[in-house]
Amino acid sequence: MSDHKIVAREDWVTARKELLAQEKEFTRLRDELTKKRQQLPWSKVEQEYVFEGKDGKESLAELFGECSQLIVYHFMFDPEWTDGCKSCSLLADHYNPAVVHLKQRDVELVTISRARLETLLAFQKRMGWSFKWLSSLENDFNRDFGVTFTPQELEQGPVHYNYQETTFPMTEAPGISAFYKDERGDVFHTYSSYARGLDLFITAYNLLDITPKGRDEAGLNYSMEWVRHHDSYGADSRDPYAGVLTPE
Repeated sequence: MSDHKIVAREDWVTARKELLAQEKEFTRLRDELTKKRQQLPWSKVEQEYVFEGKDGKESLAELFGECSQLIVYHFMFDPEWTDGCKSCSLLADHYNPAVVHLKQRDVELVTISRARLETLLAFQKRMGWSFKWLSSLENDFNRDFGVTFTPQELEQGPVHYNYQETTFPMTEAPGISAFYKDERGDVFHTYSSYARGLDLFITAYNLLDITPKGRDEAGLNYSMEWVRHHDSYGADSRDPYAGVLTPE
């Protein structure tokens, strides 16, 4: 960084204005992309999924509460794990306080994982989160939405993730999905995003992107190697999980 180009203030403003023009164009294109995302066709959810939560058994339709829109974060948490994925935990740190605001726009947000409910709730208490967390251990929700693979599938070769065949290091993968419930109670799948598509929901990354060093991950073994659970920075240098947002 010490050999970075240094210019007079006037020249800096000129360069900044040139970049601003590109940023404005990017914002316009992002708005157009958002409209196309909202215009995607919907797919009716025919399967009757039932989850286990703190309030007992709940169907997918019941997770909407009083809202007509639902966001599900697919949190990586294998039934054999004692801790949740560190990268998913980073996302949860960001969306946890947003839940109350989303409800004001007719959106409910819940988190769903395959681990047993008691394991999820214990980890949630440790992390200090308040979002609704449910277990899908007894149904195929995670598999049907492309975020769970069997050990046999991983051994046999590429798995289908993020709408393509790719390699993946573990049985659980991250993702986010959106749903809509109509007046009759029918539920429709409207959107899902995986891998680097989840970058958008990590505020820490967006903040790092405006700093001189940016994310500063080029020298790491994988992009999220530096991430730890928020109560573990400096306490343990071990990396319990592989990076999960590296696939494009």
